[in-house]
Amino acid sequence: MLDSAWLVPLCPLAGAVLNGLFAHRYRHETVGQIAIAAVGLSFLFSLTATIALATRSEPLHQVTYFTWIASGAYSASVGLLIDGLSCTMMLVVSGVGLLVHIYSTAYMHDDEDQGRYFTYLNLFVGAMLILVMADNYLLMFVGWEGVGLCSYLLIGFWYTRQSASDAGKKAFVVNRVGDVGFVLAVLLLFVTFQSVDFLDVQHQLEGIKSSDAGGNGPAGPTVLTAIALLLFMGAVGKSAQVPLHVWLPDAMEGPTPVSALIHAATMVTAGVYMMARSALLYDLAPIALDVVAVVGVLTALFAASMALVATDIKRVLAYSTVSQLGFMVFALGVGAYAAAIFHLVTHAFFKALLFLGAGSVIHALGGEQDMRRMGGLRQALPTTHWTMATATLAIAGIFPFAGFWSKDEILASAMKADGVGWLGWIAASVAAFMTAFYMFRLLYMTFYGDSRVEPDVAAHVHEAPGAMRAPLMLLALLSALGGVVLGFPPEHGMLHRWLEPVFEAAAHPHAFSSLDILLMVVSLAVAAAGWRLAYRFYVREPHLPEQWQARWQSTYDLLVNTWYVDELYARVLVRPIYRLSNNGLWRVFDIGFIDRIVNGIGRIVRLDGEFLSTLQTGYARTYALTLVVGAIVVFWGLAG
Repeated sequence: MLDSAWLVPLCPLAGAVLNGLFAHRYRHETVGQIAIAAVGLSFLFSLTATIALATRSEPLHQVTYFTWIASGAYSASVGLLIDGLSCTMMLVVSGVGLLVHIYSTAYMHDDEDQGRYFTYLNLFVGAMLILVMADNYLLMFVGWEGVGLCSYLLIGFWYTRQSASDAGKKAFVVNRVGDVGFVLAVLLLFVTFQSVDFLDVQHQLEGIKSSDAGGNGPAGPTVLTAIALLLFMGAVGKSAQVPLHVWLPDAMEGPTPVSALIHAATMVTAGVYMMARSALLYDLAPIALDVVAVVGVLTALFAASMALVATDIKRVLAYSTVSQLGFMVFALGVGAYAAAIFHLVTHAFFKALLFLGAGSVIHALGGEQDMRRMGGLRQALPTTHWTMATATLAIAGIFPFAGFWSKDEILASAMKADGVGWLGWIAASVAAFMTAFYMFRLLYMTFYGDSRVEPDVAAHVHEAPGAMRAPLMLLALLSALGGVVLGFPPEHGMLHRWLEPVFEAAAHPHAFSSLDILLMVVSLAVAAAGWRLAYRFYVREPHLPEQWQARWQSTYDLLVNTWYVDELYARVLVRPIYRLSNNGLWRVFDIGFIDRIVNGIGRIVRLDGEFLSTLQTGYARTYALTLVVGAIVVFWGLAG
């Protein structure tokens, strides 16, 4: 089965082709059924490959299908690498993707363009599977660009809305900035190691580490640091880290199931996966590792601060995603690679649930997304309420839900790590406190208190259909139990043992001690404090938020306007580039230089044609005279 792993990405790609070419010939329901079947088969093949790998003595399996590029010393193949890390990602991508597809059949039921929607959705899953299964950086980049393209198509799916069109273009452009770093890193990898194959590069890195030869040859510490930072530049764009985070909140313009897929299982986790796959490289570049840790923890704090005051339910979750990605990147920066992947998996469970639950609320309220126009919905939407409550407990880090185990492990790893140490632990703990506060704020503003729903909307509020509720309940179960099943005992759970061969060369194991127990208690207390504060503000004393807003108006305005980052980019980058393009490149260079050359050549040809046309008189005597004169000139020239 492992040699047939190519079936995993092929199924959703085939579904995209079928719906893309023939959707107009199918019945309305058939389009969704084909898309679900494609991703369902992909999940089954992923599960089969995982079981096959688990029953083997070797911890990995690489299969090469054919040579893709061969030029001189350079060679790149189309091949797949099946190990604990890729299998984990395959199950997450195809599993969560399947639930999103099932949910979408009900959520997008009334949309007239379902064929295009499910085509893009299948293509998205297929591209992400290529990314996580590739055995070399170049093929990974194909999937990397594929998910970038699909994000543009899906974020701007409702392209007739200007905001959706602009959001899609913004995501596309911002990601291209990060992708420049990825391309340069791949080029530098080949120049340094004469290969872009994961196992070849890792083997050479293991030799450098074991011989302590990092100071000599082409793979010196400076070069390794440069490669690591360039790869991280790509991850900053794809995984929405500061300062390239600005595209992700605007990505909410796409359909809500798309938001769930982007935020939980596909695009934004690509950067985290790529860095985890390059763990040994980062382990040999400590300066880059420190940069990663600092950027990660700053992103976690920065995004959490904006989520404190956001009122759009999907935007709160978008900032939450940026913050949780910051936690994952922070974990990578402190060398806790398994903890980062553990949090990636648990985050996929509860973040997909939160977005799909938000979609259920929006569906029930006829498209309303402002939490200030919600409240008191727990009786009308009981399933949505308890499933979103489960996800909230998980993301807040409340024992024993999934987020508690993965987030606590990141905090404990930060405390034990060299470099950022306790300062990083404090900053991450503050972000965890804010996470608990803004998530319970979302829960209470949506489902508790007095109803603020418009009367004409309230009369039609109803629970979501079965196709939407079933994924919610399954994800709620995973959010509740996933952490215990995968991560207990801490740092030695099932997922950690599964990933151990992947990160063995770069691992920094820490023995579980009384310090870990103390940190778990502190982590739980931090989360409980954020929960309690949210309860006081939005249930017991709902007048407090307005009072605090009035007291801290300038800070509130700063957070509501997202620290004015977009305005800063517009002033420093967008407008100057536009002026340069408009006044310099277009008016001066294009019109003043290029157009003059082109138009000048055109005028010369036209004048030449006009002159020659005067010689075309139509009189035979004139042509005969011209022939005689020409012959005389030729003979005279030959005679001379």
